[in-house]
Amino acid sequence: MSDLRAQYDRIKPEIDSAIQSVINSTAFIKGPEVTMFEEELREYNGVKHVVSCANGTDALRLALMALGLKAGDEVITSNFTFIATVESIAMQGLKPVLIDPDHGSFNVTAESIKKAITPRTRAIMPVHLFGQCADMENIMELARQHSLYVIEDAAQATGADFIFSNKSVKKAGSIGHIGATSFFPSKNLGCYGDGGALYTNDDGIAGKLRSIANHGMKVRYCYDDIGVNSRLDTVQAAILRVKLRYHDLFNDARRTAADFYDRALAACTGIETPRRMTFSTHIFNQYTIKVKDGRRDGLKKFLESKNIPSMVYYPSPLHSQDAYKYLGCGETDFPVTAQLCKQVISLPIHSEMEQQQLEYITDAVLEFFK
Repeated sequence: MSDLRAQYDRIKPEIDSAIQSVINSTAFIKGPEVTMFEEELREYNGVKHVVSCANGTDALRLALMALGLKAGDEVITSNFTFIATVESIAMQGLKPVLIDPDHGSFNVTAESIKKAITPRTRAIMPVHLFGQCADMENIMELARQHSLYVIEDAAQATGADFIFSNKSVKKAGSIGHIGATSFFPSKNLGCYGDGGALYTNDDGIAGKLRSIANHGMKVRYCYDDIGVNSRLDTVQAAILRVKLRYHDLFNDARRTAADFYDRALAACTGIETPRRMTFSTHIFNQYTIKVKDGRRDGLKKFLESKNIPSMVYYPSPLHSQDAYKYLGCGETDFPVTAQLCKQVISLPIHSEMEQQQLEYITDAVLEFFK
């Protein structure tokens, strides 16, 4: 699904040098590479502050902690996403309010969010799923009208551009009050372990995030906040500094692969290729198609017989998981999510895909639907 070895081989001398430099310095925690990476990522995303942390899930939790939300407050988010999004809300004693995404883009819309707002709603957590931004212009306007915080879960969309109606452009994660991302190895900008970061243009929020991520300390041994220990280690920061220099190039390679898939599969009536929205570029963390007529699982088995990997993101709605049945959601409350969970399948996509691989994969898909 993601050829990390081939990508490493492509930039091996720079990666090896960066790692060796940290080992030589022995500054393994909070070394200078961490600060330099934060500054470079801040400039890349066009935000005032970047605060690195241990992983993407921590990034979401830290965002919620920094905003001072109280137990029982409601946070609206998608029912069709990775568990970390909802998990971060629940772990803070907040109430996840799940909504269906748009069937075409896989992302929540301002219209669906509006229907879920109650007097207890305090925040919205849109997810930029599979590498494409949700409609942040209308979501931010809705949040403004209702005095709500917006936390962007941009873990799958680092480098995607949101295009506003006035043609101005901002990076995914830089639009809401806080953006959160992950550097899990399979992400477009991934390290060689766990890592995460938060973005914000608010000085006060940035200071709060840095404090909470560092045991609640602003000054050593003085604890202003109840905090946690969540930090990006220096080796991972050094790796990410190298990979950030190639990030746009790698994203372009993914788009090229996605363009090939689109053309090759355009005439296949058994599937729907990903819908690309006019207000967002797509970096294709995943290339996710929808399979019609209940044939998704059959396609997956057929691809396996051809030694082609595929993944189902995501096989079941979050509200149906045992851990979240306490939310009291009905089985028929989320028709879009239920349908997507039965239809979606993701094909291999990464920055090192070769023409021969793409042809082999698409030929297999077309063969299945003959």
